[in-house]
Amino acid sequence: MTDSLGQPHWMTAPHTVAVLDALEAEGGADCARFVGGAVRNALVGRPIDDLDIATTLTPDRVMAALKAAGLRAVPTGIDHGTVTAVSNHVPHEITTLRRDVTTDGRRATVAFTDDWAEDAGRRDFTLNSLYARRDGTIFDPTGHGVADAKAGRIVFVGEPAQRLREDHLRNLRFFRFYAWFGKGPPDTAAVAACAALKDSVDDLSAERVSKELLKLLAADDPRPAVRLMAETGVLAVILKGPANLPRFEAICEIEADQLFETDPVLRLAALLPDDQLAAGRLAERLRLSNPDRDRLIAALSPTPVLKSWMSPREIRREVYRIGQPTFRDRAKLAWAASPRSATTMQWRGLIALVEGWSPPTLPLTGQEIMSAGVPKGPMVGQVMREVEDWWIDHDFLDDKMSIIEKLKAVAQGLAY
Repeated sequence: MTDSLGQPHWMTAPHTVAVLDALEAEGGADCARFVGGAVRNALVGRPIDDLDIATTLTPDRVMAALKAAGLRAVPTGIDHGTVTAVSNHVPHEITTLRRDVTTDGRRATVAFTDDWAEDAGRRDFTLNSLYARRDGTIFDPTGHGVADAKAGRIVFVGEPAQRLREDHLRNLRFFRFYAWFGKGPPDTAAVAACAALKDSVDDLSAERVSKELLKLLAADDPRPAVRLMAETGVLAVILKGPANLPRFEAICEIEADQLFETDPVLRLAALLPDDQLAAGRLAERLRLSNPDRDRLIAALSPTPVLKSWMSPREIRREVYRIGQPTFRDRAKLAWAASPRSATTMQWRGLIALVEGWSPPTLPLTGQEIMSAGVPKGPMVGQVMREVEDWWIDHDFLDDKMSIIEKLKAVAQGLAY
């Protein structure tokens, strides 16, 4: 029996139908099929993120077909056969069937083909080598893609080591797909090949590594995949240092149990040792964004030391000093490092207090300080800080008169 997806809405949406009609007007029926992620996700009941289409048409004919139909055609990767069709503002990536001519682990020289099986043979995993006609019929050239997708088996197309040598990023993609789609024990041949060729990951650009790593860490439960990365040595190649697996696994468990949103950056912080310099070096090496770099460094600060039994007053004081996002990150990391059975309710209450409190602004201006007799210049800032420290110690007193009285006392003290 032939497998079929039926005709889900993303297949029959007018913007997609317009693209398929344009291609078939040029190349005939069945010259274009959905491929890869959309087919895989539909098969296993996952959301469809984007639409990729494979075609027997060469890129120049794809461009001509789209333009003839009045659709926008963008040559996004035309040397490798990829054209993006924009239909009703929705992008559809169209790639000509191809085979690899030469590969060096980072890039490939390709030749175009009209052989669907040949195109499938150059792809990474069997579950990604699935095609679907516009009527929903699935075409499975490897003969294993449908079964592997349904069973959660991440299996390389052909010989794993060969696939990895062709594109070193496939090493990380194996673990990422295992995190997102894997079920049960991993494929032993794939694991052995990833371990044997782990050092090739160092040849990849930092941006490609960080993108794959953060995608992996965004999975609902990446713990089995990360444990496997550690066992194969791939994780050590990326981190260049020890990994705090117990804290990482605990943060994932906390997020799941407490229904917190999955947070790949915080999960990465949990994996690292409490060493801000090392975190900064890793962030630079992986070319993380400046906000992500700063967040990692702040989350791994040794101070303040957070405890589940902190009083509300202590919590507010530290939130004011380091900010809500950093306090929340540090609280979750401290929670992950603590014996959870005895302190879950305390940590949950602490975080709820933080999320429900907005740090106030000191109701005092520089002009008010100078009006109290403090000369313009650095002394204004010094007085402001002294009054602010008093205000924080008094739990953010909401009494402007008391703050002014404190200001007067500080200003008078400067006169002696």
